[in-house]
Amino acid sequence: MAFKSASRPNRSHAISPACVAAPVELKTGKPRREEVITGSPDNNITDYIYEKMGADLHRQADHPIGIIKQAIYDYFEARNPGLFVKFDDRFPIVSTRANFDEVLVPADHISRSPNDTYYVDASTVLRCHTSAHQAETLRAGHAAFLVTGDVYRRDSIDATHYPVFHQMEGVRVFSEADWTAAGLSPTQLAEQDLKAALEGLAKHLFGDVECRWIDAYFPFTDPSFELEIFFKGKWLEVLGCGVMEQRILDDNYKPGHKAWAFGLGLERLAMVLFDVPDIRLFWSNDDRFLKQFGAGDLTARFKPYSKFPACYKDMAFWVSPEFSENNLCELVRSIGGDLVEEVTCIDTFTNKKTGRTSNCYRIVYRSMERSLTDEEINALQERVRKEVAEVLKVELR
Repeated sequence: MAFKSASRPNRSHAISPACVAAPVELKTGKPRREEVITGSPDNNITDYIYEKMGADLHRQADHPIGIIKQAIYDYFEARNPGLFVKFDDRFPIVSTRANFDEVLVPADHISRSPNDTYYVDASTVLRCHTSAHQAETLRAGHAAFLVTGDVYRRDSIDATHYPVFHQMEGVRVFSEADWTAAGLSPTQLAEQDLKAALEGLAKHLFGDVECRWIDAYFPFTDPSFELEIFFKGKWLEVLGCGVMEQRILDDNYKPGHKAWAFGLGLERLAMVLFDVPDIRLFWSNDDRFLKQFGAGDLTARFKPYSKFPACYKDMAFWVSPEFSENNLCELVRSIGGDLVEEVTCIDTFTNKKTGRTSNCYRIVYRSMERSLTDEEINALQERVRKEVAEVLKVELR
């Protein structure tokens, strides 16, 4: 799920039974370019994003993302042999209904904004969480499943954020016979099994770590929790989870059942477990990175190699009322690609006489694989400045 804490919005928004559709044949594989970058005025997907699709890092057994995925699969298979059905090839283009409505994301939630989500058209998006497949998988009759895939979000640019990353969604459904046999209420059974399963997963991946549970809020679970582990001397958030909102089950599975669900980011786990300092490394073709890992090996630790020098470029401009930092990052990344290491606002001031606000952003360019030349960085920066002024409608200083 998109287990990301947020202020508690109006909980009255929910799917109606009329939204429930019969199961359809599920499409897989990489979309064609014209399926992603369309002529719709609502489309905000760049060529840079499209080129990342179909990489399937989570399906490469010797890649850190694939290693983490398989380790989680192995854990759940050992805990409940044959119970969980696994999906890792679901089509990344989904309806807004599947991405938002069917998991009870409120109509006014910030995640629906094109500032945060990649829209193909007004009613279709690149999934921003693997929860987008939860309802359809329940409707297909699956009572326990793991869904893994690449997900897409417009976000900031730094060492831990990337517009494409990988998530895993886990769901388990219980029947009346299950909680009767356990002598617990439906919610008690779901919560107890969920916490036991996920604490066991954390120890499977990270060793005999201390775990703690933090109360949280997500639109699609109640109660909701975040799991933190004490690892390498500090508390780290691992995942979000909870007892599934009953409306989702009643409308998509069948009444009289209870379920838990969790959502985790594979990059987050891999960065912590394998000591990977920069999320861009997962997309590198450099053998100095890739040959450090092997299928099934959870003991590998990234050994740093010489970093190529960084180039720093500052850019100041008067912001417009419509200015969005996510739009700036998206534009910079569409020009500089993975050469852009970080975009940071280093100064802001407001002119007291005019009321206008100026931001100064520092763009850090660094290749993971070679030294950059002054000529190419100057050319990139000039393109960035030109398009920032033209596209974002700001006045350069």
